Order: sequence, then C-alpha cells, then structure tokens
Amino acid sequence: MVQYRRNLIPGGTFFFTVTLADRRSTLLIDHIAGLRSAFQRARRDKPFRVDAMVVLPDHLHIIMTLPQADADFPGRWKAIKAAFSRSVAAALPTLRPNRRGGYRIWQSRYWEHTVQDDADFERCANYIHFNPVKHGLVSVPRAWPYSSIHRYMREGILPTDWGGDGGRDCIGFGEPRE
Repeated sequence: MVQYRRNLIPGGTFFFTVTLADRRSTLLIDHIAGLRSAFQRARRDKPFRVDAMVVLPDHLHIIMTLPQADADFPGRWKAIKAAFSRSVAAALPTLRPNRRGGYRIWQSRYWEHTVQDDADFERCANYIHFNPVKHGLVSVPRAWPYSSIHRYMREGILPTDWGGDGGRDCIGFGEPRE
C-alpha cells in the first residue's frame, strides 16, 4: 500500500478537500445537521479552529488550525467521517454496512495543503468562498448557505458584494468552472 506523507505540524494551519465516495451524492447538504454534529463532537474531543469552510453536496473544503502542541489532523478526520457516517446510517435504514462494518460514504483519502503564510491563507479562503459559484450552484458566493463567507461578511473581513453581483463582472474570478 502507498504510504502517504502528511505534513504533521503541531499548531499548523491546513487546507483540506474531503469528498464523498459517490460524487453524484448530495448527502453532505441533505444531512447538514449530522455533519455539524460530527464537527462539534470532534472539536469537543480534539479541539481545532475552523478558519474558513464551505460544504457542497458531495465535498467540502476547510481551513483548519490545530492547537500549538497537536498535529493530529488525521485523527480528527477519522472522527468526523465516522460520526457523520453513523448519523447518515441511522437516518437511512436501507444503507448497509460493508464487510468491515463501515459505510462507503467517504472517499478513503482527502487532500491536504499546509497553509504557508497570510497570502496563501487568503488564496485558500477565497477558493473556499467562491467554490459554490465555480460549481454552478449559485451565481454569487453569498447566496450559498453552507459557507463561512457569511461570518466573514458579518465580521467585515469581506464586503457583502465580494465575488461579484452575479453579472458579467464576476466572470474569471476565482477559477474556471468545471
């Protein structure tokens, strides 16, 4: 089996992309309360700060900062994925466990990037907040309900018209659509 090298930095700030096994699924937004609960439980057991986040139907992006003496983001993801999977399984009685007793809801891996500096953080946060537009879910970032952009706007970090007004001026912002 391939050994993945993770940049385990105590107190580090990381950008993650975590994806469902079925990319056509909408489980994350259909069961948003279960996802919130999974994050709350994981944060209670092993604290971390959510700096920016967006939840899309089949994947999520997050910037997470760990406590100073802690580098265990793999343990946090294991806890979040397991709690969400149990929540979905309880809500969907037709969902059957695999031969190992788990549920094939998530892709087994996730993508991780160590945030290097303030400019890198801003680039990652902008990517997160513009992602629902990139995927054609909304025409402006503020229209997506499952995003930390609302906190950023409330706190004055971003203006309320960040990412355009849905017109031609937002074309080319962020990244190309798929």
